[in-house]
Amino acid sequence: ADVDAVERAAQELLSAATAQDGEVTVLVAPMVQGNRELIVGVVRDPQFGASVMLGIGGIFAEAIADVVFRPAPLDRITAHEMISDLATQKLLGEFRGEACVDREKLVDVLVGLGSLAHSRSDIASIDINPLIIGSDGVPVAVDALVEIGEADASIATARARPTVEQFQALFEPRGVVVAGASSHPGKFGFVSLHNILAGGFQGQIFGTNLQGENVLGIQTVADIDQLPENAIDLVFVCTPASANPALLRACAAKGVKAAFLTSAGYGEAGAEGKKAEEELIALADELGILLAGPNGQGVVSTPAKLCAQIVAPYPPAGHIGVASQSGNFVSSFLNWSRSSGVGISRAVSAGNAAAVTVADYLDFYADDEATAVGLAYLEGISDGRSLMTRLAGVAARKPLVLVKGGATESGAHAAASHTGALAANDKVFDGFCRAAGITRAETVEEAFEAAATFATQPLPKGPNVVIMTTAGGWGVVTSDALARDGLLKLLELPEDLKAQIDGKLPPRWSKANPVDCAGGETRDTIPEVLEMIALHPDVDAVIYLGLGIQSNQARLLREGGFYPDHGIERIVAYHERQDERFALAADELSRRTGKPILTATELAVADPDNPGPLTVRATGRLCYASGNRAVTALGHLYRAAEFRARRGWSVD
Repeated sequence: ADVDAVERAAQELLSAATAQDGEVTVLVAPMVQGNRELIVGVVRDPQFGASVMLGIGGIFAEAIADVVFRPAPLDRITAHEMISDLATQKLLGEFRGEACVDREKLVDVLVGLGSLAHSRSDIASIDINPLIIGSDGVPVAVDALVEIGEADASIATARARPTVEQFQALFEPRGVVVAGASSHPGKFGFVSLHNILAGGFQGQIFGTNLQGENVLGIQTVADIDQLPENAIDLVFVCTPASANPALLRACAAKGVKAAFLTSAGYGEAGAEGKKAEEELIALADELGILLAGPNGQGVVSTPAKLCAQIVAPYPPAGHIGVASQSGNFVSSFLNWSRSSGVGISRAVSAGNAAAVTVADYLDFYADDEATAVGLAYLEGISDGRSLMTRLAGVAARKPLVLVKGGATESGAHAAASHTGALAANDKVFDGFCRAAGITRAETVEEAFEAAATFATQPLPKGPNVVIMTTAGGWGVVTSDALARDGLLKLLELPEDLKAQIDGKLPPRWSKANPVDCAGGETRDTIPEVLEMIALHPDVDAVIYLGLGIQSNQARLLREGGFYPDHGIERIVAYHERQDERFALAADELSRRTGKPILTATELAVADPDNPGPLTVRATGRLCYASGNRAVTALGHLYRAAEFRARRGWSVD
């Protein structure tokens, strides 16, 4: 540009200023050109603190709303993950003759923003929009807005966490007493005692009842004082709130270390209830008793055969540890466990979580030998930053799956900038989950299936998936699901693998992935082809579709009015044995190869007694209701494996 012309133009602008304008200056900057615009910034959420944002920018930033967040500060690995999480990846590659975005330079920007936000707690928000990507791929900040507010007030979290000994008293007690046991089958005191007995708890079982009644064969006593010392670790409380302070004191005198309170009338019941709750917490702390609840549903611990809860069900034993702020969600997860056969280790309804939080339970599960994966439902988050720091520590030790409801509101100042308007609280929460390697699910079904997959399948070593199907349509739809997932890859079949399969299937088989057997299965085809696929070094995971078809026909033959004549009995037995063999083959191959092999069929829900899915359940694994659901679960597995691998953590 002509320097003299620029100077003259600046002087003209300055000469137009009046005294009323105050001090006036002119900033001269070069015109930055580029066809791509990003937005980066910082938002300080009331619950979660400072987060860095990255998205598609310009005048359409809010309309497109392709944005991702991570908590500040962040490292370079996390910044790279942010960039990869943008949905509009094509804009980051070569675009209209311009170079790919220089990701390292963009990472510099994101890490720098995170460091600034972390060091300056008075920064309410930063909005850099647009961040123009030049033809050379280098990002350049063109316009910026920084909003300064008040420095963050530190949130005191002085409560001591429960000890391992206290959690052992809750989940594996030597003895249990139901306080408020009742002979009325509609009362909590009856139902909870019944469930403890029906679950097969092997420790000592006691009950208190003002009338000293015999309830379900248990001779109750009128008062805790009448029970033996050091024989009871857990009191399950079904008494009114007003009776509970005296009850806790009596329990402490008998050596009780944990109390689960079903009682209502506490924090959920207004100011008076909140005061009673705070007083009870202080008393429990003074007595050294773990206080679970109040207003909770109960606790389940399958290693101890303990079902101390006021509702059904009791799940099969397994390795999923459940903690929930909602008792209904505990029931949902336990029902899914019963229907799928994938078992639970521990489950607890946190109720009001007055003294023991969901994070406390999950922290215990992270070091619990009986638990392989944590599964939780959260809502009503207050100190989000502290919570997510705790959960990140859990996820570093074991897989953690979350469902979140009741997203909290962001502050009213949030709409002051593009960054704030885009920073819905739920997106910020999602960024925390991704930064911590936490698996977030949208529904109860997805959450349980993700947890069940973590508990029963090995992590994949790579993204390459082979689909094996006995019918073409299922394979096509499952392939579409893989493509939509975006991370998993439908492996192009290696020539040596195709040659191996050629020797087992008729010429009409698909010759591609999905491997469509085209109805050419013989007695041993499915196990043999499945083994060829699973053993191939280029294959990281297998999805097997079509289990149970033969047994489905066998069921109709059995029920059709001609059984067992006309040779029907023999063919029915053959079909059912075949599906059992196929299910066992998938399980054995997965264990032998260390690769995930997921079996999917609608018969898992349409006909759960079909020998195919029934045998899958007998192995302890999940039989998925569709190929799409198997892809979703496998995607969660692969994302977790990639997250760990990028940080040099073990993926075994």
